[in-house]
Parts: sequence; structure tokens; C-alpha cells
Amino acid sequence: MDGWIIEAIRSLGVPGVGLLMFLENVFPPLPSEVVMPLAGYLSARGGMSIWAVVAAGSAGSLAGAALWYAVGRTVSEERLLGWVERHGAWLAMTPEDVGRARRFFQDHGGVSVLVGRLLPVVRTLISVPAGFSRMPLVPFLLYSAVGTVLWTGLLAWVGRFFATWLPQVERYLGVATWVVIGAALAWYVHRVVGLKRAGH
Repeated sequence: MDGWIIEAIRSLGVPGVGLLMFLENVFPPLPSEVVMPLAGYLSARGGMSIWAVVAAGSAGSLAGAALWYAVGRTVSEERLLGWVERHGAWLAMTPEDVGRARRFFQDHGGVSVLVGRLLPVVRTLISVPAGFSRMPLVPFLLYSAVGTVLWTGLLAWVGRFFATWLPQVERYLGVATWVVIGAALAWYVHRVVGLKRAGH
């Protein structure tokens, strides 16, 4: 798995980082915890600026957040909940998840968008209640951008740190990547199977 991610980043360069981070917001088993550290690692090996990597990763992630925000703005809550009831299992999402995200947003307001961008599961869902609640676009993007840059920047610098200070880490890179992706896939399969059995 890490091989094709590395090759995608090497082949597509900085835009590839943005594309992978956009997809991470749509497909749970492709975690940012893998994409951004690998991108930071490759930046230390030359060919890409760490700042460009963080900017691209943040832009891709922000685009994904804006997509879910647009869904919340344009689709009624009842219609979205109906769709999630029928098909949401494949995104590891239930109507209850949407409801929890909405309550979190209602309790904490705009700051929940910033904080939500730092939390692995909430990161995707928090954009939906922001759209439902008609949060103005500019504050939404600002809060999202701050949280996104903090998250992607931290992950990218972790990857760069290991590449710079622990050169021998390369021999363990594949194993570490597979552990993270394996955990994400195991969680995803467990979640989907559980939701399907529950009738979602």
C-alpha cells in the first residue's frame, strides 16, 4: 500500500498530495496519517518543498471539507439522513453519526469546525452540520483552514523529522505504513459489517 502512495506522490508531485488528501475525506481507509507523513518523508529526500507539501495537503483536505459543507447546504437534512440510512454504511457513516456531529456543532459553534478538523472521525462529518446550519462560507473556510493546516503540517513534519534524523527508519517504513493502513482497514471492515448486520 505504501508503495503505490509513494509512487503516486512521486509521479504526480505536490498536486498528488492534494489529490490523496481530498480522497481521504471521502474514503475512510485512506488515512491522512499515512499520506502526509509519507509526503513529508519524500520532501526530505528532495524534489518537493515541505511548505508546498503542507499547502497541497491542506488544500486537498479543505476541498474535501468544502464538498461535505456543500452537501449540507444543498441537501435537506431529512434527505441526507435517508441516503445515509440506505447507503452510508459504505462510508462507515450512520444517521446517528450525523446527529452526533450536529449536536457537537450546535454545542460549540464555529470552533467545533476547527477542533473537528483535528479529530480523525469527526474531520469529515463536522462539515455537514455546518452546512445544515447555514454557517457562513468564509468563517467555515477560515476555521477549517486553521485546523487543517495544523493537522497536515504536524503529520508532514513528523515524516520529515524521521527522514532527516533517523535515516535508518526507511527499513521500517513499509511495516509502519502497513500497520496504520491495516488498522484503518480493519476498523472500516468491522464498521461496515456491523452496520450491515444492524440493517443500515
